[in-house]
Amino acid sequence: MVVTITLIGEHQAKEGEEFVYRGPLTECRDCKLKAVCFNLDAGSAYKITVIRDVHHECKIHEEGVRVVEVEKVPMRCAVGQKYAMEGSVITLEDIRCKNLGCEKYRLCHPLGLERNAKYKVTVIKGEVECPEGNKLVEVELG
Repeated sequence: MVVTITLIGEHQAKEGEEFVYRGPLTECRDCKLKAVCFNLDAGSAYKITVIRDVHHECKIHEEGVRVVEVEKVPMRCAVGQKYAMEGSVITLEDIRCKNLGCEKYRLCHPLGLERNAKYKVTVIKGEVECPEGNKLVEVELG
């Protein structure tokens, strides 16, 4: 099993916490630890599995950073039923919805996924009941 090690802000370093890695910051280009911070895939979600007892100072994070082990987690979202085919590559489109109070709103408008970007459908989870009448399916994207 391959272990992925990275650095994360001290306040965010909690076992089981999930985050989306957004990519490198320009403020970090001269940091000697940037290779460890920037070793993840931009736009992918990760879960902290182990917190190591190693701390470093950081110009970005006020309390410094902690060494953690992470694993990639699949991104879940709702897509139009006609796009839900395992193995297909889709362009993520906006779902027309004005119901901000819907319990599925975050599934239809997931954080960390870019609209109009291409993603591979890896798993089909099942139909999503939509109060707006949209025909949606929950999928995992790889």
